This record gives sequence, structure tokens and C-alpha cells, in this order.
Amino acid sequence: MSSESAELLHAIGDASRSLQAAVDAFDDAVTGLLGINRTDLRCLDELMQAGEASPAQLAARLRLTTGSTTTLLDRLERAGYVTRSPDRHDRRKVVVRPTPLAQQRAMEVYGPVAADGAHALADFSAGDLEAVLRYLRISREVQQRHLQRIRPESD
Repeated sequence: MSSESAELLHAIGDASRSLQAAVDAFDDAVTGLLGINRTDLRCLDELMQAGEASPAQLAARLRLTTGSTTTLLDRLERAGYVTRSPDRHDRRKVVVRPTPLAQQRAMEVYGPVAADGAHALADFSAGDLEAVLRYLRISREVQQRHLQRIRPESD
């Protein structure tokens, strides 16, 4: 590896750590703004991505006990961010969904970030964007591999 490549790899590592710290700081600020904690925010993110989930699915994804998940959902329901209702196909089951308020707050907070990010990338060529996407996918795969190394039962 050339010294230029080594320097670039070091700079990429530094930039990645800096990005992660900035995302963590932003998420901490979001939790304060929404009046929730980090686990609540992770739950809302899961629901925003999936559209709906059962409490058992959320417990598994968040690595919580069912009792802790019930307490979490109670908090989010009181805050107006989720609803729980019987499953349309099996009324014995419960489905959790984000509310319009949760979706609105997410757009208010994360919408400008997405728009600013898109603007920042507007001058990138298709090749540049493919390289960024490739890096992000590889980085996620590396993280998942090492998560499984230290916590083998993880997804």
C-alpha cells in the first residue's frame, strides 16, 4: 500500500468516527426535542422503516424483554408517537404503528437533514455516488460481522 493510500485510509477512518459522533450527538438532541430516550428513538426508527410491527418483533429487534418493550410502548403511546391495535388478520395479536404525529416530527427533524445531504451530494458524479454507496455498504457489512463476532446471536 502506498503512503498516499495509507494516509487516505487513515483520513477515512477519522472522518467515519467523526460522522458517527455527529450522528450520535444529533440523535441525543432529537431525543431531548421529542421528550424520549435513545431506545425509544430506536423503536420509532424501526417502526418508521417497517410501517408496523408486533411488540414481540420490536422486542427482538431492540434486544429487550417483552416487559421492557411494554413499558417502552406505554411511554411512546402516552407521548402520542405510537398506537397499538388488534392485528387485522389475527385479533389475538397486537400491531404497533407510528402515529401521524410521529411521522410529522420525524419529517420536521430529519427532513432538513436529508435535504441538506442531498444538496451536499448534488455535484457528485454517478461514479462518485456509487463509490460512496459501496463504502457505506461495505462499512455496514464490516460492522455486522464484528457485531456477530462479539455477540454471536445477533442478526
